[in-house]
Amino acid sequence: MTTHSPFHLPRPRLTLAQATQLARDRFGVTGAVRELGSHQDRNFRIETDTATVVLKVSNPAIATVELEAQNAALAHLDSAGLDVPAVVAGIDGRAIQRVTVDGQNLDLRLLTYVDGHPLTDSVRLSNEQICSLGDVAGRIVRGLADFEHPGADRFLQWDLRRGGEVIDALLPAVDDDARRERLRRVTDAARQQLARVAADLRVQTIHGDLTDDNVVSREDVAETITGVIDFGDVAHGWIIAELAATCACVLYRSPQHPLAILDTIEAFAAQVPLTDAELTALWPLIVLRTAVLVVSGEQQVHLDGDNDYADANRAREWLAFDTAADQTAAQIEALIRLALTDEGAPVVASNHPLFGPLEPAAIIDLSVTSAVFDAGSWLEPGIDERVAADAAAHLGHAVTRYGEYRLSQTRRDTADESITLALGVEVYLSAESPVMAPIDATVVVVDADTVRLEGGNYDLWLTGVDAAALDGQAIQAGNALGTISGAVGARSIGARHGTAIARVTVQTSRLRGIRPPFFVAPSSALLWQRVCPDPSALLGLATMRPLADPAALLQRRDTVFARVQEHYYAAPPQIERGWKHHLIDTHGQSYVDMINNVTTVGHGHPRIAEAARSQWSLLNTNSRFHYEELVRFTERLAVLAPDPLDTVFLVNSGTEAVDLALRLALTHTGHDTVLAVREAYHGWSMAADAVSSSVADNPRALETRPDWVHLVEAPNAVRGKYRGLQSAPHYLSDLDGDLQTLAGDGRTVAAFIAEPVFGNAGGVLLPDGYLAGVYEKVRSRGGLCIADEVQVSYGRLGQYFWGTEQQNVVPDIITIAKAMGNGHPLGAVITRRDIAERFADDGPFFSSAGGSPLSCRIGLTVLDIMRDEGLQQNAEAVGRHLKRGLERLGERFDLVGAVYGTGLYLGVELVSDRADFTPATAVAAVICDELLLRGCIVQPTGDFKNVLKIKPPLCLSVASADHFLLALEDVLGVLTT
Repeated sequence: MTTHSPFHLPRPRLTLAQATQLARDRFGVTGAVRELGSHQDRNFRIETDTATVVLKVSNPAIATVELEAQNAALAHLDSAGLDVPAVVAGIDGRAIQRVTVDGQNLDLRLLTYVDGHPLTDSVRLSNEQICSLGDVAGRIVRGLADFEHPGADRFLQWDLRRGGEVIDALLPAVDDDARRERLRRVTDAARQQLARVAADLRVQTIHGDLTDDNVVSREDVAETITGVIDFGDVAHGWIIAELAATCACVLYRSPQHPLAILDTIEAFAAQVPLTDAELTALWPLIVLRTAVLVVSGEQQVHLDGDNDYADANRAREWLAFDTAADQTAAQIEALIRLALTDEGAPVVASNHPLFGPLEPAAIIDLSVTSAVFDAGSWLEPGIDERVAADAAAHLGHAVTRYGEYRLSQTRRDTADESITLALGVEVYLSAESPVMAPIDATVVVVDADTVRLEGGNYDLWLTGVDAAALDGQAIQAGNALGTISGAVGARSIGARHGTAIARVTVQTSRLRGIRPPFFVAPSSALLWQRVCPDPSALLGLATMRPLADPAALLQRRDTVFARVQEHYYAAPPQIERGWKHHLIDTHGQSYVDMINNVTTVGHGHPRIAEAARSQWSLLNTNSRFHYEELVRFTERLAVLAPDPLDTVFLVNSGTEAVDLALRLALTHTGHDTVLAVREAYHGWSMAADAVSSSVADNPRALETRPDWVHLVEAPNAVRGKYRGLQSAPHYLSDLDGDLQTLAGDGRTVAAFIAEPVFGNAGGVLLPDGYLAGVYEKVRSRGGLCIADEVQVSYGRLGQYFWGTEQQNVVPDIITIAKAMGNGHPLGAVITRRDIAERFADDGPFFSSAGGSPLSCRIGLTVLDIMRDEGLQQNAEAVGRHLKRGLERLGERFDLVGAVYGTGLYLGVELVSDRADFTPATAVAAVICDELLLRGCIVQPTGDFKNVLKIKPPLCLSVASADHFLLALEDVLGVLTT
């Protein structure tokens, strides 16, 4: 017989069939049975005709008296205001049933099922859920304060009083040498800290595992935890260990925001006030808890290779440990204490400024919207220092802002939050300038470049000040502290002009003796600004920049801007800068723009900015005047167009282009009916909307088409009536029927309009030969063929400049827009001379902005950039790389039903069932939200809003494409775990 130590407990061996039989024989329960996850036990959910129950099969190592303690604790907490399981007695009246299965002596219990959604179902914990976890943990501790049972005195692997023993015993299960060494180093430090206060920590019966696995929320209060579902770890333990386990859960659910645990801690402490010793012990215990989870998971997988539950949790448990190990223990403890004892930030005041008079004009703008960062200069190393030193050389000094989100700190192509908020001020002055003490303090020289003034309510941290002579001495406000040391800006104007400019950083901190970070993440801005108040008063100059409030701006937008003009995301970031294929919000967070096919050559392009500036300074009027730019631009478009299209109309949008194209066809043919494909979108004017039948854009589209529009079957080779790229004959056969019906009704075909690639469906290629067949049939009846190239043309498809090239056809009329102006309102209709001249019979045509000098100049510049930077070739190469990556994700994740498109117009169809191709609409919305949090902007499209539409600027890099693929892989992994 194999024996196991208390820390080596494989689960009982039990099949689903055996569990089903035991439930029937011992409890009289039958129904659908499925297994639930567990580290060391076996749990089975049983759906009967009248109720749902859980059969719990305990590990043989767990004594019966311990199970009795769990049952008693459930009854004891009946009045705690939480939903908890109730014990269901067996057929013989006993709550615990002892059975022997395959030589194993097992204890069985049946518990009622607590209704609600497990917190594990939430892809990301909200602030409310994080607080609710702490509140419930505190309520459970308070509810068990007077609970006693002999079975609670247990030897338990999860008892953090034995955390060190567990780690010592299970550390060999960690195969990776570097990881094993880091675990040893980090946990040894935590154990040493814990040993100082262990004897003073309060002990009582605790739940021991108040985590997302073991709590649920009812549908009507999804943000509040309403029930606790597992009491398998009930035992004596440190009260503070209950909170540590819950905080460790928050860490592995929100590793990007480790300080979120402070909300959990505050909620717990509101229920159970913490002692000084517990405050000291909390962070080391959180670290130990994450380490115990890691080594236990590794050991369990070694022992129990088919334990999918333990295996699936390993990655996030390691992430939680690594996140904890990366924190500075003293700083976290100080923040915990501050969060629980804060009575408001101290007033920072002084009548004795650090330096001589500083001018408001010397404050420099280093924010996201600063003009000094145009044309990508924010990416240059040392740019802030250079800008400041140059300003100081001109003005005598320069001062940065406190509380400013610095663009120079923005990081691209990362799922991590950029650390952008400045918690201090930088002052640039002449080297050797005197520095005065602004407060009464003790001087502490930290290192050759750093001085700390320990004042009454806060520390003042200074760098770039030489105060070595006063180390350890008390100093009064107004007395000389030292001089500014060193010089910066070797490439600055100051250096070039022979002026030695030096930099001093000024920062206050309430974390006594602990150096705070100078930059922090936006998610913790409010906390850190309480820790490090604005030091402006010590400078005699107001430097604080108010925090941007995107939510308040959104409310203002909704007040005056028609809400039908939708915005992406429920809580959108406030985007105020773009560069190439990245968008940057007011907090300095960068996003890969995977949706913006309007800015085809990229955001913030300096050549377009200069073209606009130059033309504005010369002339901007309308096309009734005679000027060269119009001729140059229309000649260029005519050359790009396929023969025999040779005549150009300039307009200001895709909608206007489609509207004009329809009028051209109706006028030229004199016929009365336009054929349009179902599910398409062509614009918002009366005519363009008439040929748009996408129910995603207009839920009533199919029932509100005017009589002059006839809809034909959408040739969607993936989701259409007929499937596959060889399905064109079937669609063409249906079209023959439509044409016969129209002829029988005495109607004549003026035009057929369609996108040459099904853009609104996410880039689905039309069946081979479809457009050739349609064009032939329409032209044989005297109609014209319109290709709506607004979304898919202009080199976006990579291999093809025009979408119709992919179908090997030439239309009679092309409509284009979006990409033409890179965001400037510009569109065009290109057709034959005879079609254009026939339209002239009805009077002149005019579009105010479409053919203006400014629009033409920008349109020419876009084409020049595309040529000079090889953007069509980039679309082909990067698009091929990106599509291969998406297809590989489709091989791994069943949520990906299909990947389509070409070049940089791609679509990812998300399905909940591959066999039935059921649209995963809700999942698509969640994926878009999660990708935003990982630094990628993409949105769903299609009639079911389940297709990720991928159409980035054509300058998209391979690195950014890979970041998007990694982010999507991560989200899909979270959703399928």
